[in-house]
Amino acid sequence: MTFGHYTTMRVARSGRIATVTLNRPEQLNAANATMHGELARIFNDLAHDPDSDVIVLTGAGRAFCAGGDVEWMQSMVDDPRTSLPLVEETKAIVISLLSLPKPVVCRMNGDAIGLGATLALGCDMIVAAEGARFGDPHVRMGLAAGDGAALILPQLIGYMRARELLLTGDLLDVREGQAMGLINHVVPAAELDDKVQKLTQKLARGAQQATRYTKVAINAGLRRIAAEQADMLIAYELLTMRSADHAEAVAAMRDGRRPQFGQDRPGVTPADEPAASGYPSSSPD
Repeated sequence: MTFGHYTTMRVARSGRIATVTLNRPEQLNAANATMHGELARIFNDLAHDPDSDVIVLTGAGRAFCAGGDVEWMQSMVDDPRTSLPLVEETKAIVISLLSLPKPVVCRMNGDAIGLGATLALGCDMIVAAEGARFGDPHVRMGLAAGDGAALILPQLIGYMRARELLLTGDLLDVREGQAMGLINHVVPAAELDDKVQKLTQKLARGAQQATRYTKVAINAGLRRIAAEQADMLIAYELLTMRSADHAEAVAAMRDGRRPQFGQDRPGVTPADEPAASGYPSSSPD
């Protein structure tokens, strides 16, 4: 199987290990419409690739994936009809990643924000470089957290911690994420490749049928939750995409300032609302 038709990511093999690299480094690998559509297909293609047993998912440059591209977000604010493909694409990304029977290792070379957090959480193991950040700041963009993080995060760290992270949009240092059980290994950036290589080679040497059936069984609960809740969460996200608060968040990102929320509530003006602290430098999805 060849992957040359993908334009926003690269696929390279080393033995039975295939590495998928999100390849928009100047945009911190933030997704545009093309990348989002390709992410909806890549994991099914990898599942049927006869030449690989283990998958590595990583990003080019200094970020893993910084969420959604601001120009793409602005285009959907300007014309909400262009957001309609998100319904099936978002569901396909989450379910196809969770359903991929081959083990997937996230080489988290930098920040995993919004959609990046979803991709990392869908992997079976995360190896992160020190100093990277993890989080899903959908709410800071005036959006309901409508993708995989809202589905997977409560199952990994419990509802109390997940609610705090998703309702505040706070970002975690990877060491904090490791302490919560979100991240398997945190290493200096210079040691990232060595750690990922040792882990993936161990997986590649294993009994592949046993490994795949074990993964399928472990992920059965997550797949069921995704099938039950994905449509609702995506619908809420699309609803909030049409809100004045989301439009303000996108405008604020483009202007390099903090958003002033409150436009959607009668009797509340933006001046009544404190500016959000730690506003992310990219949109979540």
